[in-house]
Amino acid sequence: MTQACFALLPERGVLAVAGTDRRSFLQGLISNDVNKVGDTRAAYAAFLTPQGKYLHDFILIEHEEKIWLDAEAARLADLKRRLSMYRLRAKVELVEQPELAVAAIFGGGAAATCGLPAEAGAARVLGDGAVMVDPRLQELGVRAILPRAVIVPVLTKLGLTETDFAAWDRHRLLLGIPDGSRDLVPDKTILLEAGFDELNGVDWQKGCYIGQELTARTKYRGLIKRRLFPVQFSGPASAPGTLISADGKEAGELRSTRDEVGLALLRLPSGSGSDAPPLTVDGASLTPMRPAWMRLETSADSGSAE
Repeated sequence: MTQACFALLPERGVLAVAGTDRRSFLQGLISNDVNKVGDTRAAYAAFLTPQGKYLHDFILIEHEEKIWLDAEAARLADLKRRLSMYRLRAKVELVEQPELAVAAIFGGGAAATCGLPAEAGAARVLGDGAVMVDPRLQELGVRAILPRAVIVPVLTKLGLTETDFAAWDRHRLLLGIPDGSRDLVPDKTILLEAGFDELNGVDWQKGCYIGQELTARTKYRGLIKRRLFPVQFSGPASAPGTLISADGKEAGELRSTRDEVGLALLRLPSGSGSDAPPLTVDGASLTPMRPAWMRLETSADSGSAE
């Protein structure tokens, strides 16, 4: 895609964390450093089980003394409920913001069109909302959070044209970026299987947070045996959840798809080299594509991430 455009993301919602203790409250719960978040800096983070398994992921941006969490709309109430369990006496308020909508802006010059440098996480206020270069990967483009009633005219006024969700979905799949619980399994996925280290989702210098121990152990002991890869099909895509085979043995599982591309959780080294055995799914061939941002620890063979 050569010209920047935008797509509304109806499956995203916004949870606002307000109150004087909002930073310290979130800091002890999520995988990234909340103190780095402001109205000019966004971040990506996850909320985990005490055992270090994925529950929710989101993009954070501060706006008018609130921290907005751009998360899955269908699971927003669950995120609010789980965070509320840790509120205790903290001076915070968790409020769903149905009046806000989220859009993805992508294509050539997306950041410049929004008045932003091409730097992951760079952000600025735009009207009654905010725009930010996606903190996971600048090639993803820009994220916009704006009032639902005006988001289309505001983005159109910037010179952007609207496209459909499918175009955005294909864009992020080709880059190998997971989309919440479509690709990450609550209570099961380990962050480093899904690239959270390379995608700026974990701060290794911050203090303790829920699930930190297992997350650190999987990094420093090299325990990851599976990774989420973008894949290309030789024919129509199979359904999410379909098992993938290599030489007659299970090699992974398909996650979200769009047309002939998708994401798949593959056992290493299935997706990591030319010497890996060919992959098949429902009788069709499957080709993994290693994104430029992905780092693979090929020497780690001393444990299991199950």
